[in-house]
Amino acid sequence: MNNAMDLIAIKAGAISASLGNMQVLHGIDLALKRGRWTSIVGPNGAGKSTLLKVLAGLLPHTGTVTLLGQPLASLPGRVRAQQLAWLGQNETTGDDLTVWDVAMLGRLPHQAWLAPPSAADHAAVEQALRATQAWDWRGRTLGQLSGGERQRVLLARALAVQAQVLLMDEPLANLDPPHQADWLDVVRALIEQGKTVISVLHEISFALHADQLVIMARGRVTHQGPCADPVTHRALEAVFDKRIAIHALGDQWVALPKK
Repeated sequence: MNNAMDLIAIKAGAISASLGNMQVLHGIDLALKRGRWTSIVGPNGAGKSTLLKVLAGLLPHTGTVTLLGQPLASLPGRVRAQQLAWLGQNETTGDDLTVWDVAMLGRLPHQAWLAPPSAADHAAVEQALRATQAWDWRGRTLGQLSGGERQRVLLARALAVQAQVLLMDEPLANLDPPHQADWLDVVRALIEQGKTVISVLHEISFALHADQLVIMARGRVTHQGPCADPVTHRALEAVFDKRIAIHALGDQWVALPKK
């Protein structure tokens, strides 16, 4: 029988963090299940991106973070990079790198020092580029791409890691509506494979496609619950000062401005 901890992908205990002299996170406790998509939402300045960076091990903090049952801080960097993939906001990558080379960067945690890419590396990169519809321009440089195309390549890099846990901060930035829908398909496929996705999204209607919502305000978690739960809907409306309303549209929920 599985231990309860076996069902948790990431757990945070009493997390506090500051940016400069300002405390941004205040004693956050959180447990995010494996094999689920969790979206973190909330108004501007709530601390969403800061929390995601702490969960990725990218920011100093107090408190504890565990990844797949192991203390994140004690994991060797290589092991952490194999188990957890990161897609951040406004990431910069050399414009002279080809799309193929950028995606191949996701395979570095799996490669021996100075070893050439293996057949498995090539297969993983091809799969990632095809999943993000970037395969046809694999020979182009990043500098030749639009903002939305670059975002798809960076997503491919994260997918190429083939990590069990993927953290994505505003992954829909610069994507047009069709490719936002493609991103949803990619996430659903990851969940079907048993992977865990944790995203920060400003697009509330897209966030409502997730399995769980984590709602934040002023550096604290105000609610965590299933996206289809009316209690979650009320908490979501409340954190936005009831300026939005959650409505059913077919078998999905959408957030609309409240009249």
